[in-house]
Amino acid sequence: MTFGLKTSTIELLKRFNTSFPQFYEQFVSSDIQLQNLRLAYQLYQTKEAVIELKSESSRSVLYFAYRNQSFLLNDIFGVLAAYGLTIHSLSLYGQIHTPMLVFIKLVISRGGKTLPPKTAENVRKAIKETLLGHFEVEEMLALEFNLDSGLKKVETNFYVDRVFHLPALLVEADSQPGLFYKVMNAIWQDLLVVNANLLVWRGRTRLILYLLGPNENLIPEYLGIKIAESLKQRLSD
Repeated sequence: MTFGLKTSTIELLKRFNTSFPQFYEQFVSSDIQLQNLRLAYQLYQTKEAVIELKSESSRSVLYFAYRNQSFLLNDIFGVLAAYGLTIHSLSLYGQIHTPMLVFIKLVISRGGKTLPPKTAENVRKAIKETLLGHFEVEEMLALEFNLDSGLKKVETNFYVDRVFHLPALLVEADSQPGLFYKVMNAIWQDLLVVNANLLVWRGRTRLILYLLGPNENLIPEYLGIKIAESLKQRLSD
């Protein structure tokens, strides 16, 4: 992992990695670790959310870094839904110690193709304005979606992951536009996402969200089960 890196960079990376859950260094590739370190340095320099959109092959890749807050995914997914974009993969790595930064990589497209430069810039600006509270994404979404309609065939499950040693919430439902926004809109006030996995298969979308509670603390199992049951009810209504 450290081949070709300066000693100072290696030491900085080691210190940086200690703020993440214990699985981070073992399961996250060196390329991603260095990418997240670069984003963290950019965030430190600008004191603003890092929002980058790049074209890779036939898809676009969104890189995001900021201080982790419960509303972030709600806002980001809301903007992507408002622009009619498809999410193909999601990688999210959040720190569990100060400064509690979060790093997100989203592979997206419109109609299976990379975003035109103008659209990419508009998406980037919309995310920035939403985070600043200058853009009400729900109002834009309401023109395209019935936000009150429930998801189909929703399944939820809470458990404490034995490998990552973090509370986890599994959410699965039939794929449909706006699904990610609806899921995060249903849970953002209660939970902080510090890691996420996504699988889309045969018309079903499965999200596994590794979580901390409202005060950035671990969630007891009895409360997690109640949260999963409540979330299923809210998403199905």
